[in-house]
Amino acid sequence: MSNLERALNRTERLFNIILQLQGRPNMTSRDLAEHFGVSRRTIFRDLRALSESGVPLTYAEGGGYEILDGYQLPPLMLTAREAATLLMGAEFMKLQSDPSLRKDADQVDLKIREVLPRSIGDYVDRLKQRTALDPYWIHAAADEEEPEGGGWYELSRAVAEHYAVIMEYLVMSRGEVTRRTVHPLALVYYTDHWNLIAFDLLRNGIRNFRLDHILTMRVLSERFEPPADFDLREYLEERAAPDDMIDVKLRFSATAYRLARTRIPARVVEEVEDENEVEVAFQIESLKFLARWMLSFGGEVRVVEPDRLRRLVREEAERILQANTK
Repeated sequence: MSNLERALNRTERLFNIILQLQGRPNMTSRDLAEHFGVSRRTIFRDLRALSESGVPLTYAEGGGYEILDGYQLPPLMLTAREAATLLMGAEFMKLQSDPSLRKDADQVDLKIREVLPRSIGDYVDRLKQRTALDPYWIHAAADEEEPEGGGWYELSRAVAEHYAVIMEYLVMSRGEVTRRTVHPLALVYYTDHWNLIAFDLLRNGIRNFRLDHILTMRVLSERFEPPADFDLREYLEERAAPDDMIDVKLRFSATAYRLARTRIPARVVEEVEDENEVEVAFQIESLKFLARWMLSFGGEVRVVEPDRLRRLVREEAERILQANTK
């Protein structure tokens, strides 16, 4: 490693030590050494350098270092890798169906670029020209005007600040529009759409709501106390599947499954392999979407259950055949 590389690594470590101590005060030299993978002697040198540069470091009475309140870092500095990560994240958000998310992502992109050195900006541009986040699907922008702030942003604010929401929601399975008052608990991205996890006062329980099925909504001034026992990760593992999820079993040829296993649009709950085939079980919300997805594997996959999916695959295949025999 060259002297220049060592200096750059140390500069980045000093910057990250500040971030660590501001986010997790009372870290000891041993904590910092383990976190950054260096010796305690190196950490002591880094802390001395920070103190000499004007960073107000103190040693807490209970043990560990902290930075006095009110200290602010210099203007944002990003490495090429960090800038690429942020801007690729912004590109992903531009694919969302909510117009407000696309607009906000454009603004984030613009503001990040304003503070980047030209060399890093050029690097990110070259990367974008060689990166495709969504090569097969076109996300068309909605023509209608979106309410100020947009549905996703308003719901994210309600989740973060514990505001109740009243909404008109389309229940697709019954073709019925219902009026709900809910306590928003989390936002989750499922495959190709956003879901709101919320306590539904109508059903007196936690439910999932697709954002693209919310017809109208309004954040209320009423605040709520989230359930003390609600843990998002645990909930997603145990019960987060929407109410109308459908059990599916498919059989792939062993060759095709090597490709399919990373592309199945759901979390596989069971996988049984024999000499020539692999049977997989999972749950999915849209059988129509799955039927179209399956056609990309041709005769290398077949439906075990449900029968309705088998009919949909056959109908989609017949529709394709008819369209190409006229």
